[in-house]
Amino acid sequence: MTDDFEAKGKRKKLVTELRKKGISDEEVLRAIDTVPRHLFMDPAFLIHAYTDKAFPISSGQTISQPYTVAIQTSLLQVKKRDKILEIGTGSGYQAAILAEMGAKVYTIERFRELYLKAQQIISALGYSIDFFYGDGHVGKAQYGPFDGIIITAAIREIPVTLLKQLKTGGRLVAPVGGGGFQEMTLVKRDDEDSFTYTTHGSFVFVPMLTGTINNN
Repeated sequence: MTDDFEAKGKRKKLVTELRKKGISDEEVLRAIDTVPRHLFMDPAFLIHAYTDKAFPISSGQTISQPYTVAIQTSLLQVKKRDKILEIGTGSGYQAAILAEMGAKVYTIERFRELYLKAQQIISALGYSIDFFYGDGHVGKAQYGPFDGIIITAAIREIPVTLLKQLKTGGRLVAPVGGGGFQEMTLVKRDDEDSFTYTTHGSFVFVPMLTGTINNN
């Protein structure tokens, strides 16, 4: 797996673009400047790897737009050694960003092809991430509670099961809504039974589905 000077230069330009769009979390920007996004993409799209757009990956899914990754990650307010649960591994790029920031990442993917491929890329890059093949709606309570939970697919309603796996003071970020656009929603757990919800702009995500798919 190669990461040449050209790719590094393009990442720096991408970071500059994200700054202009309002991303100010320096650790998020550093991670985006560090993680080679092109390694997570289909070779057909490599020339576009550092444009601020989403692109198709296998299993009918997408690798998120860098701006979207930056927004979701910034809203999590990730600190080193935070335990973060990711629902929807996809390409593995978002998980790599979180790991680069020093988080302990647990990630769930329902498409077996993506689950296997992401592990290969992440391993080659040297990040230590716990991967699970399964239904993200269930979460991973046995590894919780989590400092942060990130959902990377559109969901109509945040499952209570996941909210219960959040630490008091923890944050959950998810695109909430049906077809068309979703509202990026931040949920803060104030105490055992109290949650604060805020929204942070409209985005477009592929829908979150239930169950698992063995497409390997």
